Amino acid sequence: MMGSEELFDRARKVLPGGVNSPVRAFGSVGMTPRFITRAAGDRLWDADGREYIDFVGSWGPMILGHAHPAVLEAVEKAARDGLSFGAATEREVEMAELICALVPSVEMVRMVNSGTEAVMSAIRAARGFTGRDKIIKFSGCYHGHTDAMLVQAGSGLMTQNTPSSAGVPKGCTEDTLIADYNDIVSVQELFTAYYGQIAAVIVEPVGANMGVVPPAPGFLQALRAECDANGALLIFDEVITGFRLGLAGAQGYYGVTPDLTTFGKIIGGGMPVGAYGGQREIMKKISPLGPVYQAGTLSGNPVAMAAGLAQLSALQYTPDFYETLNAAGDRFFGAMDEILTAAEIPHRLNHVGSLGCVFFTGDEVRDYASAQTSDTARYAEYFGHMLSRGVYLAPSQFEAMFLSSAHTDEDLDAVLSALREFTP
Repeated sequence: MMGSEELFDRARKVLPGGVNSPVRAFGSVGMTPRFITRAAGDRLWDADGREYIDFVGSWGPMILGHAHPAVLEAVEKAARDGLSFGAATEREVEMAELICALVPSVEMVRMVNSGTEAVMSAIRAARGFTGRDKIIKFSGCYHGHTDAMLVQAGSGLMTQNTPSSAGVPKGCTEDTLIADYNDIVSVQELFTAYYGQIAAVIVEPVGANMGVVPPAPGFLQALRAECDANGALLIFDEVITGFRLGLAGAQGYYGVTPDLTTFGKIIGGGMPVGAYGGQREIMKKISPLGPVYQAGTLSGNPVAMAAGLAQLSALQYTPDFYETLNAAGDRFFGAMDEILTAAEIPHRLNHVGSLGCVFFTGDEVRDYASAQTSDTARYAEYFGHMLSRGVYLAPSQFEAMFLSSAHTDEDLDAVLSALREFTP
């Protein structure tokens, strides 16, 4: 059986960079990626036989841990009935009913195949509903790789942005406006400069693609007020925070109601799935009811729906699930902060519930610009140290750590012990 080094050599001959998603290449930490062979609970095993405590969790959806028995049972049963029909099923109705019941802002929902597709479709719905073209997004917030969302972060306020990826025509991003996260004035200035032209503001309610950056007190509420005052829709990208901070996601956690919400693979137990939903009057603009076209053969895939129903049901009916998980996050990330402080290592540790991130900087991290002050070379040292001690973290400074209910106190203590040995 080949190890990770040999597999990476093979992969680079047939996959760009040897991977199917760039962060997996371990480029920013200067190491060879680990090829994973299996996972269970809070553990991963790689092709070299090494075992790790996992804090990536497939980038968030494994909130119950890997290979949860209820999810596996549902998947196996559904797979025996057929993998894909390209037709309507009862499971997709049950999933839609469950999401609408758990998330008060969602009155109708459409299943898709990824968070990227959910965002693309929600933006199209917002434009179709308002009859406007421009969208405000925030520096450092990632909303998938559709052309309109791949724009250069950090450009000048009130300037129409340029693509940050080759292959994206400038025309695809000229209606995307950039504001600064946690800076409501930058949003107000855009609404003034483009009065009557802005269809929606899209935001990660907790920034989780520039590390973890919580919203400043009142920021999300101010976004809601600005959208109301200007006839624009507010879109919460809850691909990461949806069903992670609570059953109603970040919108329930912070008490702010968006017009549209996007969800990711957590609603499929980690399988390829996404969804977008919101107010009935908006969603009725979607084909076949309305003029906003969106379709997908695999949308509402029966196996993915079965996995998601099993996972969301477990979250719904496990007593005090989120209170317990978020409290574990408070204790664990608080202990990490204390250890790094005692070691006199310059850092900021941001966390919200079971999401956390260490930035190696002495500055407060509240937006994309301040996140960029982190010492990425030191992060690479930290990553390598923890990996060598059996702790699998995101191979990038600007990603989150994800706790799951499968992380035991003993495992978290072992991680903290490994961190105490870190001396960059």
